[in-house]
Amino acid sequence: MKTNPLETKLVKDCINGDRDAQYRLYCRYDRAMYNICIRMMKKREDAEDALQDAFVDIFRKLETFRFESTLGAWIKRIVVNNCLNLLKKRKDFMVQLENVPELSTDEESVIDLEKQHYKVSLIKNAMELLPAGYRVICSLYLFEGFDHQEIASLLGISVSTSKSQLHRAKIKLRKNLINHG
Repeated sequence: MKTNPLETKLVKDCINGDRDAQYRLYCRYDRAMYNICIRMMKKREDAEDALQDAFVDIFRKLETFRFESTLGAWIKRIVVNNCLNLLKKRKDFMVQLENVPELSTDEESVIDLEKQHYKVSLIKNAMELLPAGYRVICSLYLFEGFDHQEIASLLGISVSTSKSQLHRAKIKLRKNLINHG
């Protein structure tokens, strides 16, 4: 992977304790990372806590960044992991993901939300109504671009559980959209 010289300098300056560089790095990624946090955490306060914890980890671990991926991708992974760690502390999140029976893959039951055109605000509201486990898997898959193998690894679940949870999340999301919009 070809590294960006400006990004390399920014990282090195941050590691060397340059507060201005640290502020620039924060400002460069805070908005996008906050959006990830709010989609995963639901509550503004929880999203802010997750973001703050993530940036503490980012600055603490920055010297381990090896430029094998983009800085943004590395930061995103830390943010997602922080959100998941906070969610895993909640009992209702873990109960929801354990012992999930398999769903049939009946063609008629598969919902293709990508083909439907809903306003962003309606989708956000419908996403907020999803239980935590569904919301997290849905966010990771649909918005953050993780595949089922990555989600399974992050959450400590099987790939089939990730797939069935996403399927159920889409069904519930569709019901939320119909009922509220």
